[in-house]
Amino acid sequence: MGKKKGGKRKSTNSNPPKPAAQKEEAAPVAEPAKPEPAAEPTTKPAAEEATDAPAESAPASEATDAPAEPEASPEASPEASPEASPAPASEAPATPPFPPAHIPFSAAQTELLKSLQENKQSHLFSHWSADTPAADALRQAEQLERLHSTYPVPGGLLAYAESARKLLAVSKAGLNPLDGWSPSVPAGKSLDLSSAAPYEARGRPLLSTAAFVLVAGGLGERLGYKGIKLSLPTELATNTCYLEYYARTIKKLGELGGSKLPLAIMVSDDTHDKTLKLLESADYFGLSPDQVTLMKQEKVAAISNNEGAIAQNPDDPFEIDAKPHGHGDVHSLLHSTGLAAKWLGEGRKHVVFFQDTNGLCFHTLCAALGVSDEMGLVMNSLAIPRKAKQAVGAICNLRKGEEERTINVEYNQLDPMLRATVNPDGDANDASTGYSPYPGNINQLLFSLPEYAEALQRTDGVMAEFVNPKYADAEKTVFKKPTRLECMMQDYPQVLSGDDAKRVGFTSFPAGICFSAVKNAAADGAKAQQAGTAPAVAASGEADQYAATREIVRATGASIGEGEEKTWQGVTVVPGPKLVVAPEVCVVPGDMKNVFAGGAAVKVSGRSSLVVKGSGKVVIESLDLDGALVIDGGEGGVVVKGLKVVNKGWVDEAVGEGADEFLKMRGYDLNKLETCVVTGGKGGEMVVSGEGGEELEVIKVGKEEAAVEVEAVKEKEVEVEVSKVEEVGTIEEVGTGEANECGCNVM
Repeated sequence: MGKKKGGKRKSTNSNPPKPAAQKEEAAPVAEPAKPEPAAEPTTKPAAEEATDAPAESAPASEATDAPAEPEASPEASPEASPEASPAPASEAPATPPFPPAHIPFSAAQTELLKSLQENKQSHLFSHWSADTPAADALRQAEQLERLHSTYPVPGGLLAYAESARKLLAVSKAGLNPLDGWSPSVPAGKSLDLSSAAPYEARGRPLLSTAAFVLVAGGLGERLGYKGIKLSLPTELATNTCYLEYYARTIKKLGELGGSKLPLAIMVSDDTHDKTLKLLESADYFGLSPDQVTLMKQEKVAAISNNEGAIAQNPDDPFEIDAKPHGHGDVHSLLHSTGLAAKWLGEGRKHVVFFQDTNGLCFHTLCAALGVSDEMGLVMNSLAIPRKAKQAVGAICNLRKGEEERTINVEYNQLDPMLRATVNPDGDANDASTGYSPYPGNINQLLFSLPEYAEALQRTDGVMAEFVNPKYADAEKTVFKKPTRLECMMQDYPQVLSGDDAKRVGFTSFPAGICFSAVKNAAADGAKAQQAGTAPAVAASGEADQYAATREIVRATGASIGEGEEKTWQGVTVVPGPKLVVAPEVCVVPGDMKNVFAGGAAVKVSGRSSLVVKGSGKVVIESLDLDGALVIDGGEGGVVVKGLKVVNKGWVDEAVGEGADEFLKMRGYDLNKLETCVVTGGKGGEMVVSGEGGEELEVIKVGKEEAAVEVEAVKEKEVEVEVSKVEEVGTIEEVGTGEANECGCNVM
């Protein structure tokens, strides 16, 4: 068989895995070198290193299914019947040509089909005949060719199937990949808002050196949503979708560092077009198109049994059952697209990996950069405190002889490993903290780019694979449904070697500040919450986003109340007060004191909603809010001083079956009954103060006659002082409906 299409990549399909072999110095070689044997730990069931060579060909009779030569019958032999004349020798039936000659396959397709036929995949063509429609056969051949050429390991589909056989053999045998490895607590920093300041200060200058990678391959079907998850609103106060929030945050982080920061988004066939449409429809949410790159992940063939048979669609044998390969493909994509090398050439030093529905993910970035810089980390896992036996992977340092790795260990493997090695109590909480000493993995990662780019060049970005079949029988011979090989992006430490392998650590913050994923339907989230874990639903994601902002604002000394619990579709949340501070106003928690500058003079009741947005500077010196207030800094800025606002505010209300999907998954909509909106002007800073009484009219301020337009829908009065007036903004009371909110339209 000829050389496979696609990039030349090393295989690390082993368990425990071994760092991929170094490439030879001579570049122009016909085929890449085979990987070395495996030796490092992984936490998934796996097997020996997959060979790059195809499996041995079956005998011709097996490969072609030609009938065997029949044995001579005693009755027909001359000895049995001397009188009988010798029968003429009969010829065996001709074997039909494969592939069928009437179908115009390309030379590459013909070669691939023959290789599969001869290497234990002949079942893929058992439905073919001389009458097979050419269009159907070509459709199947084209899909096989695509799966073969896009699999990021030399050997394509043949190597994939061989690796599946070996990994499935280990899974069936129940072998433990962690045998012989001893765990310890890894190096890292456990921080909170009060202790993060020095690390934020150290990390801030490094913002200009960052590149961002969003791992976003999924649709929202699991949530009851037909669109891409990136188009879901992070919260209903502004209806800002996840992709908009991320883009605007990255833009602001770049402005702080004086640099345009690149964003790569890993998408799939299902999400590519919708993601591009969302970006283009909103002018890339303030980023320039050349800052954003979409990298499309391909699928891999599903496997139907322990022999590595490639699975077909039971309703259409001309279609191969294909599944996602896992988010570990992000590394091979960053290599094959040349992005990692390009970023390194631009002088960038760090790569930030984050996932599609965690609205809290950037709160701790500056501090994590500071930790990486201080500790010299090649990989820094952003983590959360983890309760013992909580269904969250744990970051552990593992040693076996001279080998050392800091990797994620799945929670169901951590307890038996600890019992067998260092702690007879297994996965237990530390008495002094109430948490496990092993921090919880949230798959938000920070890499040092020089070492990462070198590792990608050496390994082609291929991560170790694992398999996780669901068996239908105790003997583990039948699958409930086809399985597939997978890889994970957090397994990057397994391809590190030497001192780099020891420079892996973590930065832990309380989950309420940095992590709240939205991945479950309401019914599943309710069960998770009853079991003591985060529900991870749309309602909790929104509530947690408000709550994180409340905690950051409270750290400034502001008096922020706490709302009453609400239960929606079996999930209990604290929905307020609803605080939203737009990325343009503040993206670093330590900078929030510059916005909420009045300390305890800023008071927000538990039922209130406060949105602070706009490109102009906003300073809140003193505020008493009991209702809904939107402060838009405009271009000139706003200072809030001695302002009191009381109105009906915003209320969550249950929705019915006819509601939009993004509301049904929450169980409620936000009814904006009354809102006070303060909008800054273009030319100068506007100072707002006062409280209630008569309807407002156009007023004079100092020596300036300021045309301040005020619409008083309710019985309210707000006095306005304006300084540095060139063009003055507005204050208005708005009744039912949205009040000049920012945000993108939800798809």
